[in-house]
This record gives sequence, structure tokens and C-alpha cells, in this order.
Amino acid sequence: MTDQTQDPPTAQIIPLNSAKAQRSSERKWGKKVMDLGFCIVPSLLLRGQQRLGLNATQLALLMHLADYWWDLERKPYPTKKTLGERLNLKPRRVQQIIAELEQADFVKREKRASHRGQLSNFYDLSGLVAKLRALEPDFRKAEEAAREGRRQAARPRTRLRQAAQGSSA
Repeated sequence: MTDQTQDPPTAQIIPLNSAKAQRSSERKWGKKVMDLGFCIVPSLLLRGQQRLGLNATQLALLMHLADYWWDLERKPYPTKKTLGERLNLKPRRVQQIIAELEQADFVKREKRASHRGQLSNFYDLSGLVAKLRALEPDFRKAEEAAREGRRQAARPRTRLRQAAQGSSA
């Protein structure tokens, strides 16, 4: 062994602000728009809306709740007033829609209280998650069948191949 240390090989530095490194969402929507935030929602929620039995207003309210739900452990807790302002609905109508979603097991309201009185509710979306997980196998099978159908359609037909071979002989 020697006491000499070798310098590590020099690494090539790639600038992070290159056009290739720019996120696809920023290219689509614009950096300033994306800098204001975004919401991660499974496409299955949109594609499965009819199967889930959600009307447009119920879906919109769930999307707004999802916009507040960033961590699994931190349930969203926007006020009915805030949700109403975002959805152009009166707080009472928001309350009715939340009750509908709760009745259908999409959302569960949990009281959130302070020493001075009640604050806005926590909204547990585990019911929505469970419904999407139950729906996933049907949509997966349909997607796989469609993929197989496209693959089969792209495959050359046997008769066409034989006809092509026969005419070239």
C-alpha cells in the first residue's frame, strides 16, 4: 500500500437548466404557471368518473380536496368557504356535496377543534383511494386488451404474406 491518494476522475458537469432537463409540464403549461403549484391526481379518477357515479361538481370538489392533500399523514382541511370560492358555490352547497360524497363513502369528515371552538374539518380521502384501487383491475384489463388489439392489428396478415410470396416467385 502507498500513502499516495489518487484524485478521482473529473466528472462532466451537465447544466440543469438545459432545454432537455426542463420539465415537460413547464414546456406545456409554462414555467410561471407551474411555479404556482400543481396537483397530482391519478388519471383513473377522471377516466372512471362515470363508473364511480360522480357528477361534475362532485368530481371538481374531490379535485380541490386533492389539491390540498400533499402528504398521506396530513389530511386536507380547507374551509367550506374556501372551497365555495374556488368552485363558485355557496358554502351551504359545498356542505351538501361533501355530505353526498360522505354518504357514498368517498370522503369522511373528521372534526378538527381548537380550544376556542371548531375549525374546518379534516377530510379523509381513504374511501376515494379504496374505490380507485377496486376499479383499477377492470381498467387495467381493458387497457391490456386494447394494447393487444393494437398489436394484433399491426401484425401482417398470413394471407397477405403468402400472396406477396406467391407473386414474387
